[in-house]
Amino acid sequence: MKKIYVNLIFVSVFACCQLSSAQNKYEREFRIRKSQFPSAAHAIIDDNIVNAKRLKFYQENDSNKVSFRAKLKKDKLWYNIEFDKEGTLEKIEILINSTDIPNDTYSNIEHYLNTIFSNYRIIKLKQQYYSNNDTIEEIFKNAFQNLILPSIQYAIDVVGKKEKGNLDYEVQFDADGNFKKMRTTLPSNYDHVLY
Repeated sequence: MKKIYVNLIFVSVFACCQLSSAQNKYEREFRIRKSQFPSAAHAIIDDNIVNAKRLKFYQENDSNKVSFRAKLKKDKLWYNIEFDKEGTLEKIEILINSTDIPNDTYSNIEHYLNTIFSNYRIIKLKQQYYSNNDTIEEIFKNAFQNLILPSIQYAIDVVGKKEKGNLDYEVQFDADGNFKKMRTTLPSNYDHVLY
């Protein structure tokens, strides 16, 4: 009888751990060769991007899916162009500074971060253009002109302190600075550092 209770407790703890980890989305990206990148995504990049510098290709694995990213620099801005495994465009991200966000939007974002965290540090700000109903050409045009549209979103990588301690988070906001969603992320990968 005692063995049954021990097994029941063990299964309960294991199930709770699995449920709590399912709320997080852990992703890792690693660099790949151009030949490993989806050919449909190559065609989209070749058709819509000229004069890009430092074009590099990455594969990103997370708990739900595999995606591919092309990272490049164009007109002094860093871009991440994300594709699914078939080569369909998902979104374009631009790395920005806090001064690139409208004042009212940024004050809404700061207010939310101040209420949710006792202390935080912003690591990275990204402006995102999603492929909703726009054509691929329109998405690239909007992103490369860095337009502030009602359909854009902001993703902010933050190290925030809550009651559990410091954790890494990605917090998403809409174009007006209203909270959309938040998830914990893994810290940066330092596998390339040799000791």
